[in-house]
Amino acid sequence: MIEPQVEHDLGTPFGFQVLGTASDCPARRGRLTTGHGTIETPVFMPVGTVGTVKAVTFEQVWQTGARLILGNTYHLYLRPGHELIERHGGLHRFQGWDGALLTDSAGFQVFSLSDLNRITEDGVEFRSHLDGSKHFFSPELSMEIQLGLGSDIVMAFDECAAYGATPRQVEVAVERTTRWLKRCRDVFGGRDYRTGWERVLFGIMQGGVDEGLRRRSAEEIVAQDLPGYAVGGLSVGEPIPAMREMTELAAGLLPRHKPRYLMGVGFPDDIVAGVRAGIDMFDCVLPTRMARTGTVLTRDGRLVIKNQEYAEDDRPIDSECSCPVCTRHSRAYIRHLFQAREILGSVLATTHNLHFYQELMAGIRAALEEGTFVPHAESVTARWQEGEEARKARQVRPRR
Repeated sequence: MIEPQVEHDLGTPFGFQVLGTASDCPARRGRLTTGHGTIETPVFMPVGTVGTVKAVTFEQVWQTGARLILGNTYHLYLRPGHELIERHGGLHRFQGWDGALLTDSAGFQVFSLSDLNRITEDGVEFRSHLDGSKHFFSPELSMEIQLGLGSDIVMAFDECAAYGATPRQVEVAVERTTRWLKRCRDVFGGRDYRTGWERVLFGIMQGGVDEGLRRRSAEEIVAQDLPGYAVGGLSVGEPIPAMREMTELAAGLLPRHKPRYLMGVGFPDDIVAGVRAGIDMFDCVLPTRMARTGTVLTRDGRLVIKNQEYAEDDRPIDSECSCPVCTRHSRAYIRHLFQAREILGSVLATTHNLHFYQELMAGIRAALEEGTFVPHAESVTARWQEGEEARKARQVRPRR
């Protein structure tokens, strides 16, 4: 029998506490309490899509400081199946993760597979991206799967309208998301204790970039009086100014005493802007996906570490990063690993990127505690954006 490496009081009820707020913006410092540990907020969740944070072990994820990760309902349903995972004691035990777990509802995955799906009031019929087999997802099945996975935070099944959808299409998605949320709650009940620890249901706001529909969606989901709420339907192709404007609006429409989760965002400057708007929780595949293709993140923007310019660069990826990669390895070495197609290149790049995000969040939390968040946010954002501009300039080669 596989024993847990970290002991938790699984009887601890779920809770959220706002520990302090910035004086000059809606940013706040908070704390999530779960049966699988305490999570300091604002927090970034690494994404463990199919029961793994790709290219690293869970011990390595834990060493970055992460205490909450995300699992993907759609992918785990298809392979290996939620029934199998439930027979093995739930996703925590199956994958060997000792921290807290949030599972998404599969709504976004179904949206992203729009060429393979058909949405009706009952749910979504879709074809598997693995083998083309037909499946049907409903709010009830999403709850059944997530209950089987045993996550601490369960997301309601929603419909995410694509950017560029007509106003009527976005309105239909908002209306259906509300009706589906009620069906999710009928199954889940808002809070659940069947696994031996309390799990909670979060509702998801939709509405695209339409202010009126955002307000309507917020009013309808908040009326369900759930333990937490997410902002969905952003970072799906809309211009960055529109995303940030809607994030600020959406955060202000959600209850101040409950956690607010911005789904699928993103780059460091987007996260800083989200915190400034009053968001507490973030997730994105960006740090792990970029790492596997040879892009690492620094305080001064992205480095495509595979590029020739780093072939003899003896500096660490980021001289201010305290991760084991930056204290031990050079850019030249990591580039060599990618050129040689060694697996270790992806491992080291992923390890660094995950540390980078946890250090970003730790710096934000410290600034909130010290009352210096706004100047800290402006400094972090300006430095990142200046680095990104410099990177783009380097990519422009004069024609001969």
